[in-house]
Amino acid sequence: MDCLKPSKGRLLIAEPSILGDVSFNRSIILLTEHSHDSSIGFIMNKPLGYSLKDLIPEVNCDFKVYQGGPVEQDNLYFIHKIPNLLHNSIEVTDGIYWGGDFSQLSNLLNEGLVKSDDIRFFLGYSGWGQGQLNYELESESWFVTENKHKNIFNTAPKSLWKDHLMKLGGKYQIWANAPGNPSLN
Repeated sequence: MDCLKPSKGRLLIAEPSILGDVSFNRSIILLTEHSHDSSIGFIMNKPLGYSLKDLIPEVNCDFKVYQGGPVEQDNLYFIHKIPNLLHNSIEVTDGIYWGGDFSQLSNLLNEGLVKSDDIRFFLGYSGWGQGQLNYELESESWFVTENKHKNIFNTAPKSLWKDHLMKLGGKYQIWANAPGNPSLN
């Protein structure tokens, strides 16, 4: 397995040993910020039972909303690949941007000018303070990999974690095929 360091645009893959953590068990997180002081990312593979119009009725859009992480779960965040349509977007990595002008985005969504594979919405985010993510990496809670998805916005969330583990092979293939809750086996 590659031993990459965390950085913006890379993925954190939850080790199979994270069993009791509801937020992070079988999670894949896209890091949108990483510095000496902190890290921020969004869980890419945990859709919630809400659409955007369930949360913001004035936006006529039924795009799924995902669990971004355990921090500030009452706030809506988004990452996208349409910086030319959204002012004030922050580049995460080639082709992926974070945030932007939400009133502008609302208008674009209501006009049907944004496709579901251009954007992903999240309630909350995943965040780590100084040294916290490094500690979790050292304790083998996560491993870091490059984001090799041509378009991470149209990946199948249910199989994303399993697909990454299957590519690693060895002991990871066994975990990839194990039930989500081994005690139910």
